[in-house]
Amino acid sequence: MKVTKQEHSCLIIESAGRTLILDPGSFTTLLVGMSNVVAIVITHEHQDHWTADQLERILDRNPDARIFGPAGVAAAASGFAVEVVGPGDTVEVEPFSLRFFGGRHAVIHSSIPVIDNVGVLIDDELYYGGDSFTIPEGVEVPTLAVPAGAPWLKIGEVMDYVTAVAPRRSFPVHEMVLSVAGKAMSNARIQAMTEAGGGEFFPLEPGDSIDL
Repeated sequence: MKVTKQEHSCLIIESAGRTLILDPGSFTTLLVGMSNVVAIVITHEHQDHWTADQLERILDRNPDARIFGPAGVAAAASGFAVEVVGPGDTVEVEPFSLRFFGGRHAVIHSSIPVIDNVGVLIDDELYYGGDSFTIPEGVEVPTLAVPAGAPWLKIGEVMDYVTAVAPRRSFPVHEMVLSVAGKAMSNARIQAMTEAGGGEFFPLEPGDSIDL
C-alpha cells in the first residue's frame, strides 16, 4: 500500500492498481488526472475535508467510485451518492478494507455545534481519525495519520493521542493552518511521542509518499 500525502488532510492511497482518496477538501490543490479510483472517504462535512469541485473532478474520470461518509456528509453533499457509514461499520471495496470508528467531531467551542465525524482504519494498517482524537478500540494501529494543527486541538492533546495509540509509524496531517515555524514545532512534538513509544516518525510534505 502506497500512501501519498496531499495538502492538509487529503491522502491518496494506492494498492493493487486501485486508488482510495481521503478528504479531498478546500485546502488541497484540485486533484487532476486521478484514475482507477474505487472509493472516496469523507470523514466529516467541513469544507477543508471535501468540496463539490474535488468530487466532481474525481468522479468525472471515475464515475463508479463510491463515496463514504457519516450522515452529516450525506446531508451536506446531497448532490452526490454518499453511502452513510458510522462507528462499527466495515466496508470492503476491493482491494481495500475499511473499518469505521468514532462518531463525533472534536469540540471546537461550546458555541459551535458538534458534528458527525468518522475515523477510518484502512487494511488494518493505516488509521486516520478525521477531526478527532478517537482511539480505535481493540485494534493495534501500525501507522497513524496525526493532526498537527487545528482550531479544535492543542499540541498537548496531540502528544497524548500519539502516546495512547502508540503507532509503529506516524506522519502529520491537517497542517495547512500552521506557519512554517508552527509546523516544525508540531512535527517535533509528534516525533518525540512516536519515538518514545518505539515508533518512527515520517515528516511527510505534500507530494511525499510512504510504502506500508
